[in-house]
Amino acid sequence: MSALRDRLRGLRAQAGLPTPAAAAPPAMRSAEELRQLLGVRVRASARSAPFPARDRALFGEEIAPGLRYTEEHAEWPEPPAPIDTRFARREDTIDPARLLHFDTETTGLAGGTGTRAFMIGAADWHGGGLRLRQLTITTMAAEPAMLRTFAHWLDPQRVLVSYNGKCYDAPLLATRYRLARLANPLAGLDHLDLLHPVRRHWKGQWENCRLATAELQLLGVLREDDLPGSEAPAAWLTYLRGGPATNLRRVAAHNAQDLKSLAGVLLRLSALGADSCAMANKDRES
Repeated sequence: MSALRDRLRGLRAQAGLPTPAAAAPPAMRSAEELRQLLGVRVRASARSAPFPARDRALFGEEIAPGLRYTEEHAEWPEPPAPIDTRFARREDTIDPARLLHFDTETTGLAGGTGTRAFMIGAADWHGGGLRLRQLTITTMAAEPAMLRTFAHWLDPQRVLVSYNGKCYDAPLLATRYRLARLANPLAGLDHLDLLHPVRRHWKGQWENCRLATAELQLLGVLREDDLPGSEAPAAWLTYLRGGPATNLRRVAAHNAQDLKSLAGVLLRLSALGADSCAMANKDRES
């Protein structure tokens, strides 16, 4: 091997190329010099995977491999029965028991087949209060189980309530059901999207019409230590890669507050519609 090494060094010298310095111990120097003389790059050794973070505790219980379920009941005033929907330019009323407020946390905001929901939250009036339920996947393979479970919460009589859900959450879930070769349980359901009536009433008066602004203006809710929705994908991916669950728990808290705010904003809008109608009737009578 030394003869080959010397030959290569001579060829590099004739070509005017630098020759590697012989600083390593003799046992290692020959192989290292040959790699350098031949111009062979050594592939960097793969970094050893970090040990899982200690803070891996998640909420709820695992109801299927990689699928976690949590449920809580929020103290909330009983909604009026029925719900007045004239704020949404409708002429009907809705039994509160039919409402299902829902919101997703996803891996991105662009939508499309590359974006998936890793958390689905839903709230309904149950047992004299607002029931909050959340499904969270901790593995990619658990997505079909999450979709099937959410489908069991829906039936043809359900009325969906969302904030921009008609344009984002519902189409995204429809795509995930299609890719999982499952029937889409949201198809054909009645849907109240609160973003549109909020925009009609307060666009130009508020800084913007995001849910956080609506809940502040209408409900007096000011979030503290809230994880922005834009950071939710990183929180989930960090957990999947063995990182801490700290921010994923904050995502769940953010989602739960979204559900509570959906219910609160709906009740305020319903009261607004009823008050407007009462004012109109009073004006006609006078």
